Amino acid sequence: MGQAATIKDVAQRAGCGVATASRVLNDTGPASAEMRKRVMAAADALDFQFSDVGRSLQSSTTRTIGCIVPSIENPVYADAVQGAQAVFLNAGYQMLLICTNYSVESEIHAVRTLIAKQVDGILLTVGDAQNSEGLDLIRRRQVPHSLLFNAAPAGQRSWSVDDHAAAAAVADAFAENNHAHTGFLALNFLSSDRARHRYEGFAERCAERGMAPPALLEVDDDGLDLTARLQDFLAAHPELTGIFASNDFLALAAIRSARRLFIDVPGDLSIVGFDGIKVGQMVEPSLATIVTTPRVLGAGAGETVLSMIDGSAPPDVPQKDQTFSFRAGGSLAPLTAESKDDGKVAAFPSPDDPTRKTAKSNRRDQHEI
Repeated sequence: MGQAATIKDVAQRAGCGVATASRVLNDTGPASAEMRKRVMAAADALDFQFSDVGRSLQSSTTRTIGCIVPSIENPVYADAVQGAQAVFLNAGYQMLLICTNYSVESEIHAVRTLIAKQVDGILLTVGDAQNSEGLDLIRRRQVPHSLLFNAAPAGQRSWSVDDHAAAAAVADAFAENNHAHTGFLALNFLSSDRARHRYEGFAERCAERGMAPPALLEVDDDGLDLTARLQDFLAAHPELTGIFASNDFLALAAIRSARRLFIDVPGDLSIVGFDGIKVGQMVEPSLATIVTTPRVLGAGAGETVLSMIDGSAPPDVPQKDQTFSFRAGGSLAPLTAESKDDGKVAAFPSPDDPTRKTAKSNRRDQHEI
């Protein structure tokens, strides 16, 4: 492969100085029509391409924007990244993506890496927006940025869902279906302030509706096998008739684990998720969930970063009540009178019980713990 042509080669072929060739190719200064024609013809003949490194040195910009998210295994983040990337590409920017896997250490390392690469801006989801070392570093360096999914601290901009209000809507749905005893399944609160805010909104509305405080189960990964944890959780809280999962991945994992434990969803246990990913409508039972618009949020956050770079007016953040909606699904069913036993609740049968495997699943049996 031959050596790439330089701007000096273009100038020599066109019969002009390097400065003239640069003005024509960058469209930054005067040149006659004939000279422009000769320089462009020389560049085409030599297949000349500008060096991004050289341009960045001249302009103090890299035309790159960093994007930090916990994971792209979860379709919510993947959709948001696609929304942002479309905005960046349309504006002539490349995006550098880093996944932190919900690790605080990876988060700060990602921020330092992107700053070292002199990105022009950063779009990011952090574990805890109120206590993020990476976000503090971005602020100190005055890097244009926007949060994504995190509730914005004072003076910050973010494209996110109203987690409190959305979680309250889930509590309302459980109450309207006669579920007074519920659980909350979430990623570790230290890894996800979104999960913590959803729990707070859920617990507050449960109290307002006269429901029992939700039992809490925190896990470290939204893609793991929950079977053993779910079995222990339900054994410790046999009164539960519903579980609210802080994202759809966890909700689907819980349904899978319930099936392995021969617990019928929703006959024995109703489960509600959060995010509205498409696969939730493709499973049986379909997933009741909070529906969000991650691609819109990603695009909006991307436009916000660009506005900070070029000094233009930022886009309007949607009203909080427009960031989510509740979608009914087969995983949430009313708690019937037959499911109650004078206010007392019996244990889930053991998954090893042979009668459990051969008979239709029943939420209650006749033996109290």
